[in-house]
Amino acid sequence: MQINYIRRGHGAPLLLVHGLGSSWRTWQTVIDTLSRERSVIAIDLPGFGKSPPLAEAPSLDGLADAVTMFLNEHDLVGVDVVGSSMGARLVLELARRGGVVGTVVSLDPGCFWSGWQRYGFHASLWVFLRLLHLLQPSLPALASRERTRAVLMWALSAQPRRLSPELILEEMAGYTAAASFEPLLAQLAHGKPQRGAPRGSLARNKRMVIGWGRNDRLCHPHQARRALQLFPDATLHWFERCGHFPHWDAPEETARLILDTTAP
Repeated sequence: MQINYIRRGHGAPLLLVHGLGSSWRTWQTVIDTLSRERSVIAIDLPGFGKSPPLAEAPSLDGLADAVTMFLNEHDLVGVDVVGSSMGARLVLELARRGGVVGTVVSLDPGCFWSGWQRYGFHASLWVFLRLLHLLQPSLPALASRERTRAVLMWALSAQPRRLSPELILEEMAGYTAAASFEPLLAQLAHGKPQRGAPRGSLARNKRMVIGWGRNDRLCHPHQARRALQLFPDATLHWFERCGHFPHWDAPEETARLILDTTAP
């Protein structure tokens, strides 16, 4: 399995794992800050960015297996890891498996919902993807205006007017081009639930922090309680005035949380 990645900075390695539809570029708001203290490896998951899709049908287990293989191939087993959205769920799964990753920072992980929330999640992203395909020729113009940026990014950011047009365009282009977007969206919404890890199962001297935006409209904040029930070794960090992507809405706070949590 070939996984595209970039590496920046010096120091202890730190792996960044993006969410559904994204690529390593989603971390542009924090990667320079992180790479001043760490050797940052940011990957494109299979079927996203410049990484080819899995040979078999896309699945979360398949993605976790592919990332594990990547860590083995690059002598990174036990690396500290940060995930966003679907990537946040992936890093929790890698931690649950034991011995794969070190300290974990999981930012707004998906799939800790109940009842109608899974259907709302699936419907909102499915409609959003269809809208992006229809608007594709007009996206550069729409992303350049604060008002239309606010409409497009309503579900993902609590402060979309502050986001750069370039970041939004790259993100939306990733959604429309990602070969694995729709099958993984369906699995996230309707597939098997995330399994947890009992208290005391975290590797010795390692930490787990789950970060959640208070204004997350995609994965509602009260889902954090369910995440902590499944991962009782984790501590919870609230991002005030942040949506689904804290690394967009509060990049300085996010980078500091990551560096402080993963410090030796």
